[in-house]
Amino acid sequence: MDAFSKDQLIQQILDLGVQPGGILVVHTSFSKVKPVENGPLGLIEALQTALTPAGTLVMPSMSWEDDDIFDDNTTPCPEMGIVSDTFWRLPGVLRSDNAHAFAAIGPLAARIVAHHPIDAPHGLDSPVGRVYELGGRILLLGVDHDSNTTIHLAESLAGVRYRRKKYLTILKNGKPSQLHYEEIDHCCQNFNLVDGWLDEKGLQRKGKIGHADARLIRSQDVVETVMQRLRENETTFLHPEGVDEECDDARASLKS
Repeated sequence: MDAFSKDQLIQQILDLGVQPGGILVVHTSFSKVKPVENGPLGLIEALQTALTPAGTLVMPSMSWEDDDIFDDNTTPCPEMGIVSDTFWRLPGVLRSDNAHAFAAIGPLAARIVAHHPIDAPHGLDSPVGRVYELGGRILLLGVDHDSNTTIHLAESLAGVRYRRKKYLTILKNGKPSQLHYEEIDHCCQNFNLVDGWLDEKGLQRKGKIGHADARLIRSQDVVETVMQRLRENETTFLHPEGVDEECDDARASLKS
């Protein structure tokens, strides 16, 4: 199987509707995209070229190692995929400073990944919140909406009441310390309902980039569509009781 060239990827990215000069949050599974010339770096270069130097490319860069102290200069993010874990290490890429990190490059990168709170990781004062306010778009590349962090922003803005208890290890007075907090969280499998909701309204574009199925959506359309559904049913993303432990935790918080 011949590898996709950078030029082929750029054309696919532009055909999908990615706008030069725009803000683009990319969630991707490289195994669905490949083969690509120059591997994950080739895909990143194609995305940057399509956006042009006037655009800002953003990727998740978070770590789920609760017992390790996050260091934005050294902590890897393998759970986010090889493209994201390659991206934050590149020259010129900025990365936010806690375990809920995103990384970005471009004119608005510093604004998007500026300090954000640990205990409210996906509110307006967060990378996805800033992309939303700046009118950015989301590219789901070989992944579904259960990887779309912006849906957590919609939950936050809708004021859902469910939470799960979490902790992270941070430095406090120079010593490791556990920070305990409550986060809007659950298994996220039902985030895939958003795919149909957006299709009903004609709010997402679908196509191919490399071999992967790709979806392109305005962040504001995701948030507005999800908020409407959550106002109708606050627990629409939670599995029925007894199906999933994480969702059961979230449901239990509504009873306390």
